[in-house]
Amino acid sequence: MDDDRKSRTQKKNKARALQKLGEQLVALSSEQLENIDISDDLRNAVIIAKKTKSHGAKRRQLQYIGTLMRDIDPEPIQKALENIRLGDHQKILAFKKIEKWRDELKEGNRVLIEEILNNCPDAERQRLTQLARNARNEYEAGKGVKSSKILFRYLNQISGP
Repeated sequence: MDDDRKSRTQKKNKARALQKLGEQLVALSSEQLENIDISDDLRNAVIIAKKTKSHGAKRRQLQYIGTLMRDIDPEPIQKALENIRLGDHQKILAFKKIEKWRDELKEGNRVLIEEILNNCPDAERQRLTQLARNARNEYEAGKGVKSSKILFRYLNQISGP
């Protein structure tokens, strides 16, 4: 539907949606924002909004961002934000997998060592076995979590990207 033929409510809803998209941009880290292809004006407006502390000033800045976004195609920004969300989800899943490996190794699952060696080409059998044994001994003795943390770091290192 042509913009001239839209009702006032439809225009307002579209403007609110663009402003919400702008708010999502403001919520990103500086590194994530750098990876999104947006105009310099919009990037500067987002950076100013990130720095603004006053509630009223921040609200006006977000409205300004919404105004700037009316002149651009929001589709690439939406896709970039979705990719960021998916990337974060993948990191969370990888973290949980490593936690699960560590916990199972701590509890004595020796079959898992073979699986880890098959999945992670950088893994060293002797080091992995030793770290798992240390973590298990510490766990059974109830002496703390130092070895468990070392095992987790090693698993994170070998399963990295």
